[in-house]
Amino acid sequence: MTDPIRISFAREVLDLRLDAILPVRPMTVRIVESKRYVRIATSVREIGIVEPLAVTVADRNGRHMLLDGHLRLNALREASVESAPCIVADDDEAFTYNKRVNRLATVQEHYMITRALDRGVPAAMIAAALGMDETLVARRRTMLDRISSDTVEILKDKHVNAVVFDILRKLKPEKQFAAAEMMAAMNNFTASYARAILAATRQCDLAKPDQPKKILGVTPEQMARMERELETLNADFRARDSNFGDDVLELVLSSRYLKRLIGNDKVASYIMSRHPEIMNQFRAIVDATSLDAN
Repeated sequence: MTDPIRISFAREVLDLRLDAILPVRPMTVRIVESKRYVRIATSVREIGIVEPLAVTVADRNGRHMLLDGHLRLNALREASVESAPCIVADDDEAFTYNKRVNRLATVQEHYMITRALDRGVPAAMIAAALGMDETLVARRRTMLDRISSDTVEILKDKHVNAVVFDILRKLKPEKQFAAAEMMAAMNNFTASYARAILAATRQCDLAKPDQPKKILGVTPEQMARMERELETLNADFRARDSNFGDDVLELVLSSRYLKRLIGNDKVASYIMSRHPEIMNQFRAIVDATSLDAN
């Protein structure tokens, strides 16, 4: 039986006074004047804090070190707010946590907008806070409609063009999942790549197979060829994916053995004098795996 996963944060959200929260980095003029900060400050004024600040356990003086949320904390202080919701880390991650925090992923932004709308925040206010058109707020709320849960799981922490979900919605759930897998494998989450996958998808795999695909600039003959190539690519991808772990393990073990082998002066001299081409291949394998390790 595996040990339970440690979540590193207390489950209870605390309302802490801002004067008891100590930031670990200063707010420069450049940061305060940036578009990102202005957007966050507007969001804090119009909506309030949606995601709690992340802080350490209080010290002997009752003060908490801020792990994540420096821009939000500064915006709250500028708005003369006295306290804010916070989650408390079980251990001090001040020097590593911020490196893992990135801008909000598309799916996470969808959940944030949905939560704000459910709380009664006007769409116009959310649009102003996020710097987007009001019509986009409504679209973001329905962004995951008819998107399979498995697909959402793959894309939940990725920065995906929102148009991608409109394209995936045209596929059957199992094909949405396959398309998301391919996008993740290629680390390409653009609308152009999603359209290419749609163009290469067979008619019977569409959510509405009775409606013919219409891809601008792609002829029916080209789509038929892309369908065949995508089927081959999918088969190859799944075959490689199923063997990838074993192949990497074998490569690492073989490389370690070869490194020790050619590290022996007598063996290396013998191989080099009789089979120099083999020695060059051995060295290439060792060098390649060394680069991968770095």
